[in-house]
Amino acid sequence: MDGFSKDGRKLRPRKTAAGAVRTEKVDFSSESSPRPYGERRSFSDHKPYGKPYGERKPYGEHKAYGDRPQRPYGDRPQRPYGEHRAYGEGKPYGENRPYGEGKPYGERRSFGEGKPYGERPQRPYGDRPAKPRKGGKRGPSPAANEGIKRMINRRPRVDQPYDGPAYEPEVVKNEIRLNRFMANSGVCSRREADTFIEAGCVTVNGQVVTELGTKVNIFDDDVRFNGERLKGESKVYLVMNKPKGYVTSASDPHADKTVMDLIKNCPTRVYPVGRLDKATTGVLMFTNDGEIAERLTHPSYDKKKIYQVSLDRSLSQEDFDKIVQGLTLGDGFVQADELEYVDEHDHSKLGIEIHSGKNRIVRRIFESLGYTVKALDRVYFAGLTKKGLKKGAWRYLSDSEVNMLKMGAYV
Repeated sequence: MDGFSKDGRKLRPRKTAAGAVRTEKVDFSSESSPRPYGERRSFSDHKPYGKPYGERKPYGEHKAYGDRPQRPYGDRPQRPYGEHRAYGEGKPYGENRPYGEGKPYGERRSFGEGKPYGERPQRPYGDRPAKPRKGGKRGPSPAANEGIKRMINRRPRVDQPYDGPAYEPEVVKNEIRLNRFMANSGVCSRREADTFIEAGCVTVNGQVVTELGTKVNIFDDDVRFNGERLKGESKVYLVMNKPKGYVTSASDPHADKTVMDLIKNCPTRVYPVGRLDKATTGVLMFTNDGEIAERLTHPSYDKKKIYQVSLDRSLSQEDFDKIVQGLTLGDGFVQADELEYVDEHDHSKLGIEIHSGKNRIVRRIFESLGYTVKALDRVYFAGLTKKGLKKGAWRYLSDSEVNMLKMGAYV
């Protein structure tokens, strides 16, 4: 077998002078010779690691722990416990003066005694930022509220004393047109009444009437609609502060919430005068008086409306002038009667007065110039304001307010 001798010893290769490799016998009996596999020597066989465990000198043999120079505990300077200073005081504990010793409790000066309240420099109320509302939103600043109030106060209002000519109520006529009688009864509008009359749904004194323009006596004639007798209802007028998210409609099957849901406590059937879109808030009137409703909403009467607008950015002077001079939209020319910044420090809040009754007219004016209307609030409508009304609340108009409203409506 190559690499082993006849007696089983391994041959170690060696190089000769000529570079040839030759083997020689390895004697495993020698201490210097390598040991067979499995006969390895133990760790530290040649030289044991350190001294045996029992022969090591104990810790501190070079110098005993007690021989080291140590300062006695009692030689350290110690301050007696009673001489410690109290926190923040130079006097020993217990000698501090009690709280308020400088002036007895009852003799302390009241808040503001050093300088009267009126003499202190005060920041004007309008300069204070508005407090954030719930949800992180900020309400209108006091300066903006004051600015919009100035616009409202320049217009006549039904809740203000009237120093003009005395109101003369209308002379009640015995005979009126049938469609008007039906509208005054609260069942429908005049236009809808004409449709019902032509369809043969209305009888007068037991006779079916299909001719438009027929007059009836409001005191003597028996007028029935689908078999139910009609009678003139008492006129009701109320004003609401419309909240956001309600559709202005007497009935809308596709709407989740309508303004009629907010006046369920009103026993008389009324309907909204004019419209406010779902996202617009503010003054909304209700009545069952079809005559005055028409006069408040028809464009020929030029009833004024004031809106407070909040834009996504400041309105530039160039766009401001365009709105005042007039714009041409898809449905014609429109011009603001008045436009002004209600907050001189924030030109994204404006007040606009307009008489046009076109659908979404205020939003379309600003959107045509590249602005987004973040909030729109109608604060004035034909002499009515939302003064004293919370969002979603409503109230009846007083007799004097109704008289003022009629005088303004019929002028």
